[in-house]
Amino acid sequence: MKLSELNKPEGSTHSRKRVGRGKGSGHGGTSGRGHKGQKARSGTNKRPVWFEGGQMPIQRRLPKRGFTNIFRKTYQIVNLSDLERLGQQEKIGPEEMARRGLIRSALQPVKVLGDGQLTFAASIAAHAFSAKARSAIEAAGGKVEEL
Repeated sequence: MKLSELNKPEGSTHSRKRVGRGKGSGHGGTSGRGHKGQKARSGTNKRPVWFEGGQMPIQRRLPKRGFTNIFRKTYQIVNLSDLERLGQQEKIGPEEMARRGLIRSALQPVKVLGDGQLTFAASIAAHAFSAKARSAIEAAGGKVEEL
């Protein structure tokens, strides 16, 4: 058997349905779309998924509450237990944290939280520190450096 000798199985292909070609075809007149209405017109597949047929949409029916603070600062969180896993180092900054996979990006602000313990002295640079983290780093003999 050769590739050029292969045929499609019987009944696997169908000829295209040609609509609007007279009453005798069985698909004349309204071309299988029924009478009038939105789905009988052309361009009905251009509606957005959330379209509700002219009914008041759900995002307009529901009450709006609260507001979004556009000046909110979001920090990438690093715990002392995460810094402990980096091992003995003199200086740990956002670049080192990003390189070792503790944070996603060195360009975003970083906050160090006090969950866990630090057993070695290191100079840790970040944009913010919790009070517990600050005291734990200094108790281990390290330095806190705010960026």
